[in-house]
This record gives sequence, structure tokens and C-alpha cells, in this order.
Amino acid sequence: MRPVVADRAPARLDGRLAIAVALVAGLVAVLVAMATGLVPDLLAAVAKPVPIVRAVLAGGALVIGGRLLVAALRRINASFERGGDGAVEISDADLGIMVRGVRLVFLAAAAFAAAAGWILGEPLPLVIALVIAGVDVVETSFLLLVATRRT
Repeated sequence: MRPVVADRAPARLDGRLAIAVALVAGLVAVLVAMATGLVPDLLAAVAKPVPIVRAVLAGGALVIGGRLLVAALRRINASFERGGDGAVEISDADLGIMVRGVRLVFLAAAAFAAAAGWILGEPLPLVIALVIAGVDVVETSFLLLVATRRT
């Protein structure tokens, strides 16, 4: 029988490594969006599957987008509450938390764009969703690298 270690922290990625992984994932999303022009039939098949699958995909994307938007608003609000004195000036906000909140806003927009693609059965909103998500993750990863380097 193995002994139970109570004070053992769960395994977590280092902050910079997590940012680097997100940066690579964002670049991959942009590359996939660029490559969709090479295989338009595949993208059309992804955009217009069987109606029940489209409904599930669209509903899932809407739910994920809503959850991301709520999480984003909570993070942005929390970035202003770090001082505890009730000040709500943007210069007093925690930059790292705020950037992560803004990232979630754009990821929610990407989820809503993907949902629109599946609802309409059109591939263009799916490509737009990939570009929104990819560019946002790349951009905010660079911002987080700069912000964490200063602290």
C-alpha cells in the first residue's frame, strides 16, 4: 500500500512553458486556417455534417462561448480588485490577469463564430473562428511573456 502524501502539489506547467505551448497552439490554428484553402471539400464537410451533429456542435460552441465570456468578465473584474482598497483605475489593475481576461473574450468570439458556421452550414465562419482564436492566443502570449518578464 502506497503512503498518502498530503502536502504534495498537483503537477503544473511552469508559467513560461504554458505560455510557450499556447503560443505554438495559436500558430497551429492560424496555419490550419491558412491551409483550409488547399482542401476546401474537407472544410465544407466539417461545416455541414449531418443536421443532428451540426446542432450538437453549434450548441456546444454557444455554451463554451458563454462560459468563456462569463469567465472573462470575472477575470477582468478581478484584475481591478487586487489592491483591496476599492480603487478602479486601470493603472492599478493587474496586467497579467487582465490580459488573460481579454484573451477569454476573444476566444468566446471565436466560439460564437464557429457556432454561426455550424448553424448556417458555411465554412467561412469556421475559418474566421480559427483566425480569431489563433491570432488572439499568439498576441496575448507575447503580451504575457512581456508582462511576466517585468515582474
